[in-house]
Amino acid sequence: MKHIMPWLYRGLIGVSMVFVAAGVAMFLRGEHHRILPMVSGAMLSFALASGGFERTRNWSLLVWLSTAIVVGMSFPAWFIGVGDFKFTRLFMPLLQLIMFCMGTTLSLNDFSRVVRMPGGVFVGVFCQFTIMPLLGYALARLSGFPPEIGAGIVLVGCVPSGLASTVMVYLARANVALSVTLTAMTSLMAPFVTPFLMQWLAGQMVQIDAGKLMLDLVKMTVLPVTAGLIWHHWVRDRAQWLSRIMPYFSMAGIVAMTVLTVAVGRDNLIKLGLVLVAICLVHTTSGYLLGYLVCRTLRFNEATCRTIAFEVGMQNAGMASAVAASLNKVATFGLAPIVFGPVMNLTASTLANWWRSRPEPSTPERNECQSS
Repeated sequence: MKHIMPWLYRGLIGVSMVFVAAGVAMFLRGEHHRILPMVSGAMLSFALASGGFERTRNWSLLVWLSTAIVVGMSFPAWFIGVGDFKFTRLFMPLLQLIMFCMGTTLSLNDFSRVVRMPGGVFVGVFCQFTIMPLLGYALARLSGFPPEIGAGIVLVGCVPSGLASTVMVYLARANVALSVTLTAMTSLMAPFVTPFLMQWLAGQMVQIDAGKLMLDLVKMTVLPVTAGLIWHHWVRDRAQWLSRIMPYFSMAGIVAMTVLTVAVGRDNLIKLGLVLVAICLVHTTSGYLLGYLVCRTLRFNEATCRTIAFEVGMQNAGMASAVAASLNKVATFGLAPIVFGPVMNLTASTLANWWRSRPEPSTPERNECQSS
């Protein structure tokens, strides 16, 4: 089997190149309506192969998200629903699956770091729920978008960081333990902080039912994360093979939510896509920069600065999409989250690999967050 897999991955790359050649041929023949399906085939083949090569493995989530966007744009009717059943009803269970998978990676020790490294945790949480919401509000106002689409930009800023931030922190060789703690803390705080922030910042744009939003977020985060913690304590050691595949369930859920959102919001995405990409690029990169600078000003060590930069700039776009679905506004609220996801992963992957090539300098800085 080990000898077969490399050939299979190479074969998928070959299939991808065939689709690319077919797409070029369609373009030259003027059959433009067939180009997107060819691009979809090329990207899907490459996505399936991306996990098999060391050079592309770290970028596989970005490749899958990009593929989901292209497929959703190419075949929107496939992902709207079947009969009277709308696929947007799957957003809540998909996010619960993602958050449950996150919970299975946590232990009580992860929460004890709040006491062991209070400075890093406090600063990380504070930056998460101030920098990104305020940036989102400013960008929404400057964009001139319709109120519901602008509110989606604010929503991206008001949700917590997600699982992807810990992956990037690991790639950057920063403080993974602190990242896990910050992601867990902000996720559990989200049901209480996010509705307040949304009502304060986006209430002028759209009507926000803070009570309903709070209840929905409890269902999306607190309940599945708690269930994951129970799993970690009682089941993980007895079913380690299942624990090892949990991250793949999480990734599949994120990709599924992406393609569903793109399909529903396709028309608005065509009109506003490039502008949204620019706004999301400014949003996430500003988050990295400001998070890093705040920590440097407070003289935290380099690993902590890098960790909090990722935790601030990377948001749980899947949670934002699920919130949009719970409000029945996927085609408007959901646009910014779905664009933010790939942009965030592209910029974060680039930054993580750049930092990885520049090891943390040894300096006599404050080191309270170096412990794991």
